[in-house]
Amino acid sequence: MEYFKEIEERVILVGVQMNDGEDTEESLEELSELAKTAGAQTVGTIIQNREAVHPGTYIGKGKIEEVRSLVLAMDANGVICDDELSPAQLNNLERELDCKVMDRTLLILDIFARRAVTSEGKIQVELAQLRYRSARLVGLRESLSRLGGGIGTRGPGEKKLETDRRLIRTRISALKEELKQVEKHRELIRGKRAKGNLKTAAIVGYTNAGKSTLLNVLTGAEVLSEDKLFATLDPTTRLLELSDGQQILLTDTVGFIRKLPHHLVEAFKSTLEEAKYADYIVHVVDSSNPQAEKQMHIVYETLRELGAVGKPVITLFNKQDKAETEQIRDLKADHTLKISAKTGEGLEEFKELLGELLSEGMIYVERVFPYQEAGKIQLIRERGQLLSEEYTEAGIAVTARVPKEIYAYVI
Repeated sequence: MEYFKEIEERVILVGVQMNDGEDTEESLEELSELAKTAGAQTVGTIIQNREAVHPGTYIGKGKIEEVRSLVLAMDANGVICDDELSPAQLNNLERELDCKVMDRTLLILDIFARRAVTSEGKIQVELAQLRYRSARLVGLRESLSRLGGGIGTRGPGEKKLETDRRLIRTRISALKEELKQVEKHRELIRGKRAKGNLKTAAIVGYTNAGKSTLLNVLTGAEVLSEDKLFATLDPTTRLLELSDGQQILLTDTVGFIRKLPHHLVEAFKSTLEEAKYADYIVHVVDSSNPQAEKQMHIVYETLRELGAVGKPVITLFNKQDKAETEQIRDLKADHTLKISAKTGEGLEEFKELLGELLSEGMIYVERVFPYQEAGKIQLIRERGQLLSEEYTEAGIAVTARVPKEIYAYVI
């Protein structure tokens, strides 16, 4: 058994409420869920109202005293701040509080380190961790020799804490090269999909909205799905065959979250760009979550940052079996449906909608082609959807859907 798992970390959460409309209390509730996912127990929270975070210590001197007292009173062994800390803030807070200090970014990186399964996922996580740590080597220098497990010490961090900046830069360069190869492989796969004329839909949404469950139910993908944040990291693409014979590729993507660390967005760009290159966006919303509307806004902001805009959007208000509020509205979506991936409610309607979207711009053809015109059938395969073909004495009997621009040629 790993030593780390025997350590039960008790943490205090600290946030700064500024006059920018951000609800720090809600953000700390989410931070508590993140801490739980990483294996820590939240034993206290402290919020300070300030116009801006303290440049040297994140919170003011009086609050530092309050946090120190709470750490002692609750027998806590760590503090997690709700924003990304600068190296100076991290170093100063650790010295003032005399305990381990982490920030939201480090916590999310730790969860990603646990969840990464494929070699691509591991490369992306290690790259994000090294980028984060390279900027903080000075701040971490005093604690480099500290042994023990817990949040923030998993993955490459354990192996590379004693390396200097030069070695980390070398490793980052090597990982970037590996990711370039991964990106080339992705582009190759996308090219093959385009040649096969298969449309793709990227399933996006806030973390824990039910994306993986939906993919599993529709395609039998057997992707890990848990009631936890970031249960899956690695994108999974599966073929969905509709009742009318049409086919579409569904791709599950990594969940979004507020304050998604820049290091992760950069490292996971090749994964997140599945949404950018998809033909349709399927936005899964946890309609049972009181913060559903804010989560939807964060998803749209993240999609905008990725350049995944201007595509047809289908919003699925998931978890109707648990929803207690009135239907939420999504004014940005082209289509909205109420569903429950768990009970199957609304899934047939969703598949029908996909069929309608795939049929748009396509013309149904039913014709017997003489054998000397077999080349036209190849064109249908490349540009349209060949639904069936049967070899007869008179020729090749075909049913298909073809784009308008080649319809005159194949009839």
